[in-house]
Amino acid sequence: MLGEIPPGGWWIVAGLLLLAAELMVPGVFLAFVGIAAIAAGAFTWAFDLGLTEQIVLFTVYTVVAVFVGRRFYARPAIDESDGMLNERSLQVIGRAVTAATDFPYGEGRVKLGDSEWNARGPVGAKAGDRLEIRAVEGTRLVVEAPEALPPA
Repeated sequence: MLGEIPPGGWWIVAGLLLLAAELMVPGVFLAFVGIAAIAAGAFTWAFDLGLTEQIVLFTVYTVVAVFVGRRFYARPAIDESDGMLNERSLQVIGRAVTAATDFPYGEGRVKLGDSEWNARGPVGAKAGDRLEIRAVEGTRLVVEAPEALPPA
């Protein structure tokens, strides 16, 4: 039975086992080695390469696969250059909101997305007025009347 596997078949089996192991082990390194093993097996099968050529080919494919993989997977998912990575509340500054309640004493609530937030803003602002977030103080938004916003 073991003698029935064609040349290069062991590389393909090993590559498939590495790809399966990738599903059980966190990380993406095994996938690249598995792809390299399958490629080496396919070339060995097609061109009947010797053991030395197989090992060299596998090594080259592994290096290429890891470099290509790092190029695509090493990029950060979040752009860290904006300086707000750990301060998500700063991302709302400048956004337009709608007053959900009146602001008779400079305190009220505004609608941001699908939720309402406590806010400090202009005295006398009415529910439905368009406001703009200028700052965040804890869980309270500081809002002001916008200089010029397009109609909603």
